[in-house]
Amino acid sequence: MRIIALVPGGISEQILFFPTLEDLKKQYPKAAIDVMIEPCAKAAYRVCPYVNEVLVFDYRDRNGLADYLNLLGIIRDREYDMALSFSQRWTIGLLLWLNGIPIRIGYKNNASWFLSDSVPLKSEQYAAHKYHDLLQALGIQSSCPELKVTLPKEDIDWAEAEQKRLDIKESGYILIYDSSEGSDNAYPVAKWRKIVEDIQQKQPDLPIVLLRDSENERWVTAMTENRPNLKVVSPPDLGKLAAIVAGANLMVCTDSVPMHLSVAVGTYTIALFGSTDATKLLPPNSERSIGIQSPTKKVADIEPETVLQQIWRG
Repeated sequence: MRIIALVPGGISEQILFFPTLEDLKKQYPKAAIDVMIEPCAKAAYRVCPYVNEVLVFDYRDRNGLADYLNLLGIIRDREYDMALSFSQRWTIGLLLWLNGIPIRIGYKNNASWFLSDSVPLKSEQYAAHKYHDLLQALGIQSSCPELKVTLPKEDIDWAEAEQKRLDIKESGYILIYDSSEGSDNAYPVAKWRKIVEDIQQKQPDLPIVLLRDSENERWVTAMTENRPNLKVVSPPDLGKLAAIVAGANLMVCTDSVPMHLSVAVGTYTIALFGSTDATKLLPPNSERSIGIQSPTKKVADIEPETVLQQIWRG
């Protein structure tokens, strides 16, 4: 059996889709499962063991007839028996129908007559549960598995080497991450510094490590100015990022890919939310992931004391 899942969105959306892939593989252990994702999200599948082949298609591009014909050919060549589509575009449903895939599952909408089976879209719930709902069309009624990832050994080795380099392997460490520079979801450096100062006063022997990537270099520079006791780590890929997060005692961050990875590896997570809804992006009733929602929809309006209350509540 060969299955394809068409999953628009970035890396976060792919990570939230992993529990659905896990249950799909459990139900069809001998099936080859492929995913068709946007180019920017390909890195997510470094830490997912359930996928056979990763195909790319830019769902958000202004695709012309030639693009859709090429997509039609890619799907047809692989002779899929089943397709799960998370796209709401009627053109994708039409392509699956034209390919003659026997089982075509998606959400109910105005164009769902291209599908063989459809389920209601319950967008108000945790996103991983929303994705998992599609499996109801296959008679799979199990609860959605917890978010998890699989870490390659080389990434675990890299993380251990970084912990040794930063001299944090024995002490443990707190990770802090903010990637929202210049947006309404940015948390002010001055407020981050208050949080850091309070942690260092109460736990002077517990190192604080900033996660640096291509999106937050200015934030890291501002945070470390005149603060030589702050450490910085720069994972080169998603697997190594997940591995360094897995070793942390605590992750404090804004809504981001590292947040989802922190949930997936079981690190205690405190996440700051502005315009995005914490209930849709963090698992419900979790004791290890706490969402702090700004009452004004701007992360900047969350007071450091509110964050610190969550850090020290245990």
